[in-house]
Amino acid sequence: MESVNLDYADTTGCAKWKRTYSAHQRKSSRSLRRAGRAVVSLIAALTLPCFSSAQTSSTGEYEVKAAFLFHFAQFVEWPEAAFKDSSSPLTYCTIGDDPFHGALDTTLSGKTIGARSFRVLHFKQPQEIQGCQVLFIGGAEKKILPAIIADVQGNSVLIAGDSEHFAKDGGMIGLLLEENKIRFEINLEATKKAKLKISSKLLALAKTVIGGQGGD
Repeated sequence: MESVNLDYADTTGCAKWKRTYSAHQRKSSRSLRRAGRAVVSLIAALTLPCFSSAQTSSTGEYEVKAAFLFHFAQFVEWPEAAFKDSSSPLTYCTIGDDPFHGALDTTLSGKTIGARSFRVLHFKQPQEIQGCQVLFIGGAEKKILPAIIADVQGNSVLIAGDSEHFAKDGGMIGLLLEENKIRFEINLEATKKAKLKISSKLLALAKTVIGGQGGD
């Protein structure tokens, strides 16, 4: 499967996105364009307005990461057993100090996916974590990643984070900031163990897919 990067740049206080291909990928751009309307929608949806000069680059970075997390949900399928019932919200959780500083709450506020609304919970301690379908682990909490992975084993929780080598260390989706561009890696082995189905459309956008390729 060919991959395509969503590049983010915030060099002038304005978030800009563009789709980039390698030399080999450009030769097959026609097939990539046929990957599906959902991919096009994802790219379009992640085009954010300019940030005000009062915002820090870190604030802008996490607003974009919050947008990524929102749109990831449209390309991930959870088993029915992951929810209490068909109307239960899709719950995002953070652990420790909230690296989004409220941006994730704002991004998800009022949005729905199918019949489900979104909910955000913030936990201070690993033992408090419960009821999550998406769990974000910030770089400051990297040391507890192995323990959290062990604690949620057997549950269908999408574990995302932005520490170095996050996906390689057992996380499921690792967000990367490279040369002022945000990209992501997917650990497909980990998602399969959690009984999560990742769309091939999302895999096509990943910088790296660990454990082979699959999805619908």
